Amino acid sequence: MFMQQREIFRLAAVPAGIAALLVFGGEVLAQSAQRGVIFARTNCARCHSIDKLSESPLKIAPPFRTLHLKYPVSQLQESLAEGIVTGHQNMPEFRLDGGQIADFLAFLKTLE
Repeated sequence: MFMQQREIFRLAAVPAGIAALLVFGGEVLAQSAQRGVIFARTNCARCHSIDKLSESPLKIAPPFRTLHLKYPVSQLQESLAEGIVTGHQNMPEFRLDGGQIADFLAFLKTLE
C-alpha cells in the first residue's frame, strides 16, 4: 500500500499535459478523474479518506468511497457549485467551478 501511495504522489507531480494516465489504488484514471484526485488530495485528504481502503484521518469525516451510499454522486454537483457547508466547524466551505466539479465527480465515481 505504501509503495502505491508513493507512486501516486510521484505521478501527481507530473504536469497533466505530460502524464496521460495516473495510477490510483491500482486503477488507471482518465484525465478528468486525475484532476479530481489531485483536488481531493490537496483539499480533502487531511480529513477524509480518498481511497478505497484507509480510514479517514478525522473520524467524523466520511470516507469518500462511502459518499455514493448516502447521495447519488451526480446529485452532489449543485452542492459543490453553491458551496458545501456542514454542521461542524472543521469543514471549510468549498465552491468549485464547473470544470472542478466535473473532475471531482469523475474521481468520486472511481470509488464506487
